[in-house]
Amino acid sequence: MLPTENRLRRREDFATAVRRGRRAGRPLLVVHLRSGATDPHVTGENAPPPRAGFVVSKAVGGAVVRTAVKRRLRHLVRERLALLPPGSLVVVRALPGAGNADHEQLARDLDAALQRLLGGGAR
Repeated sequence: MLPTENRLRRREDFATAVRRGRRAGRPLLVVHLRSGATDPHVTGENAPPPRAGFVVSKAVGGAVVRTAVKRRLRHLVRERLALLPPGSLVVVRALPGAGNADHEQLARDLDAALQRLLGGGAR
């Protein structure tokens, strides 16, 4: 489970991450990252923690499949929270192939997308 302080809940936060953040697409998912460095709400020493949200549409599968994909993605993002800059907003959007993918495939795509967004990979 993703800790409460690390969850995106408001529509405005999702919209900010998707519209104003950087995007990295992979075969199973798309990751949107809005870095915390330009967030006007960051004040000095008390930078807010990174927050993540997930979008899994009906194109991925039925309710059971969508819930399983969300759980896998939450688990994967929780393990990678330390890599994200403080105050950043992350939205992970699952693509239709994510419903049939196993945990390792999702992890590989998430790692590749985050590496690209955080400056560690070529475009």
